[in-house]
Amino acid sequence: MDGLISKYGTPSFEESSSSQEQEDDLSLSTPSLSLKFAMPPVKDTVKKVIEINPMLLGTMAGGAADCQYWLGYLGMECRLWELRHKRRISVAAASKMLANIVYNYKGYGLSMGTMIAGVTRLEGPALYYVDNDGTRLPGNLFCVGSGQTFAYGVLDAQYDYNLKEDEALELGSRAILAATHRDAFSGGFINLYHIKEDGWVKHGFRDTNPIFWKTRLEKQEFNNVTTDV
Repeated sequence: MDGLISKYGTPSFEESSSSQEQEDDLSLSTPSLSLKFAMPPVKDTVKKVIEINPMLLGTMAGGAADCQYWLGYLGMECRLWELRHKRRISVAAASKMLANIVYNYKGYGLSMGTMIAGVTRLEGPALYYVDNDGTRLPGNLFCVGSGQTFAYGVLDAQYDYNLKEDEALELGSRAILAATHRDAFSGGFINLYHIKEDGWVKHGFRDTNPIFWKTRLEKQEFNNVTTDV
């Protein structure tokens, strides 16, 4: 089992060095009059959780540039609000601010679906969905992005409001793993955070390959994938 995990669980960035020599050999055999197109390396290491400030988190789905820009802009606006009012902004107010901002650009081609999450003393745990049309929805659980149906399949079967911290982290990891396995646009890494009233705590940025094979071999899940070598 360890051999399978080590074989199929090697991160893509570690494999790139071994394939570099092969690419060099291929480039040397290219005729001098041919056209060679330089393509940047595509990596699946994009961090899809955006740290708005030490208390608020946002997620990325849709256009990466739109999400990064507007959530960064939201962080600036939240800081200005807190300086003016001398207190911490609520999650509801921050999500409403973002919804109002992007609504002004409705129909301009923005592509953004995000969750704004945080915990305050008055609100408790708060979660809002905001998209590029200015839609804003509160809820206890959301999955956003192209792999959301696969993540919902796991969460709907196992989610409980009274989960312990380690159980919640394990369930979140399993839901993301299902999405990354079935959907190519969901990336190849699991990014976990636990949000508390005094701020968020990061619980790692892990490659899905070793986690997938460990789950496949130990729990006998993902049976559509063969283990024959």
